[in-house]
Amino acid sequence: MNAKDINIKNKKARFDYEIGDTYTAGIVLTGTEIKSLRDGRASLVDTYCLIENGEVWVKGMNISEYSFGSYNNHVARRDRKLLLNRKEIAKLQKAAEDPGYTIVPLKVFINDRGLAKMLIGVGRGKKQYDKRQSIREREDKRNIDRMFKK
Repeated sequence: MNAKDINIKNKKARFDYEIGDTYTAGIVLTGTEIKSLRDGRASLVDTYCLIENGEVWVKGMNISEYSFGSYNNHVARRDRKLLLNRKEIAKLQKAAEDPGYTIVPLKVFINDRGLAKMLIGVGRGKKQYDKRQSIREREDKRNIDRMFKK
């Protein structure tokens, strides 16, 4: 698998939240974590972001242990620091303070320079009827694509 093929998505994030602003953040990783991430062995299920002491942290992200790692292997689920500049952190903190808004990880990818990045967004939780509307729109789009294909 090429490094450019690594694209780990949080599929439920866009279903459960209306995503507003998005930011690209670097991730602070240890040696075996980046190797395991390049193998595509990560998950964003039940992952969220918090701002503590002016730093953004991703909680609950699972990066499986590296198969060729020794006693130096990393802990699979640990808090990882995200790298953003001060202005972006201030905007995120202001947005997250509003009731009903949260910071949601959307995807993890490897950029052109080989660095691990995470796309995070400010999301507002959807109600049940909003979710049904999303499903209906997706099915309508699928049906239209089928019609044009024939």
